[in-house]
Amino acid sequence: MATVARDSGLIQGLGLLDATTLVMGSMIGSGIFIVSADIARQVNSPGLLIMTWVVTALLTLIAALSYGELAAAMPQAGGQYVYLREAFGPLCGFLYGWTLLLVIQTGTIAAVAVAFAKFAGVFVPWISGQHWLLRLGPLGINTQQLTAIAVLAGLSWINTRGVRAGALVQNIFTFTKTAALLGLVGLGLFGGRNPEALERNFDGFWQNAAWDFTSIRLVGVAMVGALFSSDAWNNVTFAAAEIRNPRRNVPLALALGVAIVSGLYLASNFVYLSVLPLEAIQQAPEDRVATAAALRMLGPAGVYAMAAAIMVSTFGCANGMILAGARVYYAMARDGLLFSALARLHPVRRTPNVSLGVQCAWACLLALSGTYSDLLDYVIFAVLLFYILTIAGVFLLRRSRPDMPRPYRALGYPVLPGLYIAAAGLIEALLLVYKPRYTWPGLIIVLLGVPFFLLWRRRTGPGGACSTHPC
Repeated sequence: MATVARDSGLIQGLGLLDATTLVMGSMIGSGIFIVSADIARQVNSPGLLIMTWVVTALLTLIAALSYGELAAAMPQAGGQYVYLREAFGPLCGFLYGWTLLLVIQTGTIAAVAVAFAKFAGVFVPWISGQHWLLRLGPLGINTQQLTAIAVLAGLSWINTRGVRAGALVQNIFTFTKTAALLGLVGLGLFGGRNPEALERNFDGFWQNAAWDFTSIRLVGVAMVGALFSSDAWNNVTFAAAEIRNPRRNVPLALALGVAIVSGLYLASNFVYLSVLPLEAIQQAPEDRVATAAALRMLGPAGVYAMAAAIMVSTFGCANGMILAGARVYYAMARDGLLFSALARLHPVRRTPNVSLGVQCAWACLLALSGTYSDLLDYVIFAVLLFYILTIAGVFLLRRSRPDMPRPYRALGYPVLPGLYIAAAGLIEALLLVYKPRYTWPGLIIVLLGVPFFLLWRRRTGPGGACSTHPC
């Protein structure tokens, strides 16, 4: 039976299954169907393509297992925002929430909604980025954007109807897209293998791979796409206050969800290599590797099957991120770090409707602007930086707050969390050197939050943020 959490007023209406589908559904968007083409072009080796996904899977799983300790110790609305606030103070928490609202969460939501609309155009040609309903110079709205906005508004409305309504949508679409991925994997590995691709890719599995720093550099830089495709697993922590027995279920959902999705991602890439020669993966039209593989296995029907699968995947991904993201802004508002209206809950359904509305409005504006893709490219450095800081918080809080209840402790501590920080730090350094356009703009977006935080603190006074750390 659902109960109201005393500390937040939110309804604890989600069980372990709901939490796990929230992890999985938020992770699986459109990336796995697309980004392997760009990774293959960068590494130019079947072995290094798989290595990129293996390293991404290992790092993501280590991060999830480390976050489990923080989630079990602080099962509060806001999740990662709370962990950063408690470990490093209100400014760090604010900068994370600022970047999440400005770009990370809303930009990703906009991107997957537009991806849904693009593939809906396969079935309904009226939905097109070239079909303008209104055009005033560089501004306007086309049917593709209109469809994306309708998805965002519809899902946001569903999530105002109660946490169970959002969870029901999440469960249905997560099960459906997981079944679709399993179908792709089963067909590719057992029925659709291409002898030419098998010979080309697996006889020369490590072609063009040099066992030196060159390969490390290639894999590290190419991981940008894989990391984004594997991102959003942390969204379940945002909604921790609405999960029953969160000290057990959130860490378990993190481990189960990330492990299952990472396994599906690796299997999908083996399918691509079993069906398409490496050159065909690199040159897939519009980078739609999964569509090219389905076309090879099923003929023209494969294009429609894959379009439907991606529509289901992106719809479920958008729902999970809409549900979870609003809880961060709600938590920040309760701490006095955003407008107090964002902390309002519906008197009956106990959902943060104002936060859901603001998130929806900004995501719609990003979808209309068409800049979300560029913004997401810019913040990958910042996303990884916040992951590093959060896992560093495990070390810091063990020293500063040794008496904090920890029903679950990070697996492999301190080796595995330390390994994540070292490996992610290396990736950050590689991005700084080899992809500076992905790094400095993202840092600027984060740092722009500092004057806003200082102005807000001056407006609300030093007691405006409730935290164990003074403002």
